[in-house]
Amino acid sequence: MEEQDQNNIPEEQGAQTPQSQDQNLSFENRIPLEELRSMAENIRLELGKIIVGQHEFIDLLIVALLSDGHVLIEGVPGIAKTVTAKLFAKTLDTDFSRLQFTPDLMPSDVLGTSVLNMKTSDFEFKKGPIFSNIVLIDEINRAPAKTQAALFEVMEERQITIDGHRYPMEPPFVVLATQNPVEQEGTYALPEAQLDRFLFKIKVDYPSLEEEVTILSNHHNRKGGAPQKEVNAVVSPAKLQEFRAQTQDVLIEEKILNYVASIVVKTRTHPHLYLGGSPRASLAIMNASKAFAAISGRDFVIPEDIKRAVTPVLRHRLILSPEREMEGMTTEQVIDMIVQSIEIPR
Repeated sequence: MEEQDQNNIPEEQGAQTPQSQDQNLSFENRIPLEELRSMAENIRLELGKIIVGQHEFIDLLIVALLSDGHVLIEGVPGIAKTVTAKLFAKTLDTDFSRLQFTPDLMPSDVLGTSVLNMKTSDFEFKKGPIFSNIVLIDEINRAPAKTQAALFEVMEERQITIDGHRYPMEPPFVVLATQNPVEQEGTYALPEAQLDRFLFKIKVDYPSLEEEVTILSNHHNRKGGAPQKEVNAVVSPAKLQEFRAQTQDVLIEEKILNYVASIVVKTRTHPHLYLGGSPRASLAIMNASKAFAAISGRDFVIPEDIKRAVTPVLRHRLILSPEREMEGMTTEQVIDMIVQSIEIPR
């Protein structure tokens, strides 16, 4: 009898149940990520005033910003690629410039040129539109190889060298480039070396029926008002540098690093691929996964963060074998096959 009485003690008088014990446990991050997470949410809210849906697109832009990476945005005309990039730049209290790439664009039109000062009889360097914080390049695949090559140094090293002089970029420096996958006339395929300098390639799809109705309704209610006026800046360059430092401090365990390396190494030996990922791809996945963890409020990376980063990081870095390309296979399908074939660390 006594044993039964002891076992039937009411919860409020006896020991707590496992569920109530779990509720009393609290885990604190090593890094204070509340402000960073709030910044990401504020950017989503500001863009949500104009942009309908496209949640993954916006998250990838935020992750690229925290990872100090460039973004290639691909989609058919009219689905708000350029508008989203412009509004995203407006949420940052930084300089912004836009470049429309055309077949007759020269490197000096992008980087700048030395001009003779008649008063001093010396050459002065006049900076081009690339000298900004957020640079939107519209239709990047319309410029010829000579102009594309002008972007190699500035995208990788955040500097340009002209006439033996080095001109560094003011941080942050992020290139957002758009391209149209359908129209081939008057376009030039981007060199692999340039593609590798983009952290992400984001493919933007058509909106759903419900989202299309919302777009029409919002546009009607704005009565022709400029959407840019509704979006406000939410983060300064100094604060962004602080958030980037916090992102770099996010913990990533050895087994997760092994997981990343296993995925990228397998792309180099996969029978469906002609070209696999480089070590730069491994670094990109690692840095992006840290940012995904940070905007989720975690100071450690989990395998799901890696899975979110893998496809946008690898899709523009891999080249299918000619046989698989003729069969209509996509790089995304091969990436899924590779990820599914590797054991998830626990």
